[in-house]
Amino acid sequence: MTNIYKYVSILAMSISLIACNGNQKSSSESKSPISVKQTPVKSILTAEEQKNMTPDEIIGRLKKGNENFVSNNLTQRDHSSQRRMATIGQYPKAIVLSCVDSRVPVEDVFDLGIGDIFVARVAGNIENADIVGSMEFATAVAGSKVVIIMGHTACGAVKHAIDNTDAASMEMNSLQNLLNEIQPSVAMTEKNGEVSSKNVAFTNSVIHNNALKTVEDIRLASPKMASLEKEGKIKIVAAVYDMETGKVNFK
Repeated sequence: MTNIYKYVSILAMSISLIACNGNQKSSSESKSPISVKQTPVKSILTAEEQKNMTPDEIIGRLKKGNENFVSNNLTQRDHSSQRRMATIGQYPKAIVLSCVDSRVPVEDVFDLGIGDIFVARVAGNIENADIVGSMEFATAVAGSKVVIIMGHTACGAVKHAIDNTDAASMEMNSLQNLLNEIQPSVAMTEKNGEVSSKNVAFTNSVIHNNALKTVEDIRLASPKMASLEKEGKIKIVAAVYDMETGKVNFK
């Protein structure tokens, strides 16, 4: 009889342990994050969507896209599908003039895909006749409503302009001409400490002023875009991309 009670007690204890483990597993499973599979975007921007957006709305969307980039939450896209659809036509909402720096992936920075924006790139994000002509095509012909001049921190071209690098002596006359275009931005920046690329605060101020100066130069170089802006049809704005945080700060 004693043995029976002993076996019953052991059985009851075993059942209790099993139940406890089952509850723990259930509790653990309930706390696991639910993975939601995102359906890749297959569509591209249409003419109607481009037409119905205002410049301010576009800038707002670009800011939201940049938030996605900073939080590492980029939109999944079906690039094969988008590529095929884009053969019909393009209706980008903006054109971005960026530096050539390989560390600034413009489309990713704004969480954009095929057909969303025009991108022009030149060291130091300065304007020239070809760049301005491309912007006139993007806005007056193709319907883009925002022009963004985007500088970035730690810009090599700006650093060399600050330090008066003599590119011509190294048989790089074209690079020297480019650095000369940035010099006015160096000159207009308030001197706060050493005038050197090692002075990060001063360098960042030059980068900021260089983007703003390019905006003004574009308005002067293109009466067409200047008039479109006055009519409220487009906006020409400056911005600076922070290499460390990934955030784009609009000026």
